Amino acid sequence: MSTPLAITVAPNGARRTQADHPSLPMEPAELAETAVACADAGAAMLHLHVRDEAGRHVLDPIRYGEAVTAIRRRIGDRLVIQVTTEAVGRYSPTEQMAVVRTLRPEAVSLAVAEILPDAAAEPAAADFLAWLARTGIQPQYILYSADEVRRFHELRARGIIPPGGHGVLFVLGRYRQERGGDPLDLIDFLAAHDGRTPWAVCAFGPREHACAVAAAALGGHVRVGFENNLQLRDGSVAPDNAALVTQVREAAAALGRPLATADLLRAGPPESASVG
Repeated sequence: MSTPLAITVAPNGARRTQADHPSLPMEPAELAETAVACADAGAAMLHLHVRDEAGRHVLDPIRYGEAVTAIRRRIGDRLVIQVTTEAVGRYSPTEQMAVVRTLRPEAVSLAVAEILPDAAAEPAAADFLAWLARTGIQPQYILYSADEVRRFHELRARGIIPPGGHGVLFVLGRYRQERGGDPLDLIDFLAAHDGRTPWAVCAFGPREHACAVAAAALGGHVRVGFENNLQLRDGSVAPDNAALVTQVREAAAALGRPLATADLLRAGPPESASVG
């Protein structure tokens, strides 16, 4: 397989703090340091969460702007910065979409179950997603089950999700249920996927690396980081996010997959590789 592998790092997430790991970045300067190390390790994208003064997850354009500025000062354009719209039970779809319209990031992750919770949400979401396409903001649609994969395809077929310029992320395992992801979880996702949209995997728990290797071997792309997992493949605690990225880079080399760059991602989500 010669299709470049896109590695995304998710360095902090919405829930963990430095009580969970002292190297989990919270402040803009810490995020910038992490960005440098992860870019050097092989990441092409950074999945960004920001926190308020109490350390809580927040969708705040000002705090996003501060973090993005700090990162850009250190690494320029070496990483695509993808902001999250994760609700964490605090934000409505209207609020999630509003922060993106204000911030105008280069990339954004959107949980289909949150932005499109029911049929009543479809008109506003369709307008927002069409705006993303016109503006050139790259969306990644987060999917938590095979049923959600099928719903994604149905929404795209009806034009609620516009074609092109996006990817999907399959989430293996669950945070709240404390259920770690397993490479076998990927089978149901791929069976439901039509293969036309580039896909990536993230996985909760200590088998994150095994899931990442399985995804890379099957032609997908990978997201790793302290948002989902704190452990290296040998079970020891990772010293930092860059160590998790490094493991994937080494696996990609063994699989014969070169790494995607940020510039390649900006040209459009990389296609999935064919297997065999």
